[in-house]
Amino acid sequence: MKKSKLSVWTHLFWMFLKINLLSTSGPASVGLLYKEAVDKKLMTEAQFVEAVGFSNVLPGSEALKLAMFVGFAAGGFPGTVAALIGSTLPPTVIMLAVAALVTRYQGEAWMQGFMSGLGPAVAMLIVVVAWQIFRAESYKSLQWRSLTIAGLSAIALWLDIPSPLVLFGAGILGIILFGRRTS
Repeated sequence: MKKSKLSVWTHLFWMFLKINLLSTSGPASVGLLYKEAVDKKLMTEAQFVEAVGFSNVLPGSEALKLAMFVGFAAGGFPGTVAALIGSTLPPTVIMLAVAALVTRYQGEAWMQGFMSGLGPAVAMLIVVVAWQIFRAESYKSLQWRSLTIAGLSAIALWLDIPSPLVLFGAGILGIILFGRRTS
């Protein structure tokens, strides 16, 4: 028995709503999405593999690209809209709730302490990620190049140069310093 268009769109909405409530990251949701989309015959396994491949190649949020691809494959443009609403509703509601709580309690001493505690944790997360990237990307013979880019970027940021310009400059410097390297 063929499903009606409305039931497909409703299924897409509920499927992505459920996945985004149960999973907090794009890669973790792929397994859930596979079960829902392929096992329930919304799309073939080949289409799903193609969707995951495209979502990894194209820029942007992996989860939203998968929602668009699966939604379109199963329900056309209205299916895309249903899948996107189901995907974006949970994080939007959660962020609005958190923003409302922060705004409501921003004058409280405990909230100021909470926010002050977040700063060092976020800074440490950034340092750890930067170290992992530096360690993974830098080989013994290339460390001076990476250190040069990191040092010049730090100086530029200290001089209040806007971060997009610093990133662009680091990319250009990367072309100059790493461009002649052969793998």
